[in-house]
Amino acid sequence: MNPEFWHARWANNEIGFHLDQVQPLLVEHFGRLALAAGQRVLVPLCGKTRDIGWLLAQGLQVVGVELSRLAVEQLFADLGLEPVVEAAGAGECFRASGLTVLVGDFFAVSREQLGLVDAVYDRAALVALPPEMRSRYAEQLAALSERAPQLLITLEYDPALHPGPPFSLGAAEVGALYDAAFHIDCLQSLNMPEGLKGRFPATEHVWRLQRR
Repeated sequence: MNPEFWHARWANNEIGFHLDQVQPLLVEHFGRLALAAGQRVLVPLCGKTRDIGWLLAQGLQVVGVELSRLAVEQLFADLGLEPVVEAAGAGECFRASGLTVLVGDFFAVSREQLGLVDAVYDRAALVALPPEMRSRYAEQLAALSERAPQLLITLEYDPALHPGPPFSLGAAEVGALYDAAFHIDCLQSLNMPEGLKGRFPATEHVWRLQRR
């Protein structure tokens, strides 16, 4: 899965992965990370998620990483924020009022560019990646965040019904990726009332990852 795939999805507005509302599971479970106002949350592959507005409203600072500049422009516009845009390595940095988003390849982001991270929120990043990219992603995420606590949301369904993305990940896959670095707790599993894409039975899992 190459960058051109995602650039085309945004350019053609083929963004079925984008929710028009805040993810209810974020609202229900984010408190389990026990963050204080002013702490900084990393949202990898953030798109223009409305979850960022919710996190900011909790008094948190947010840093996102996103490949598509178009998505980032729409994110700031939706939030009513006018960003300062600066060069950042091979990409760009959009910054305004508690929100920083690095535009570019997630795997090329450095710890110095990202800055301090107190927690990670991953709703649509891991599930967007095919199996061959996931180990590298998990290692990069742990390195960038210095294994900060994480709230992770995954989907599980019969992969024979849908090729992905989003991809199906169950407990075995999550454990294989993160068990060496984190204690993993499944906070909730629930069936999606309308299924995946309104067609396929699917279950959402909410995980809390805490540093070993």
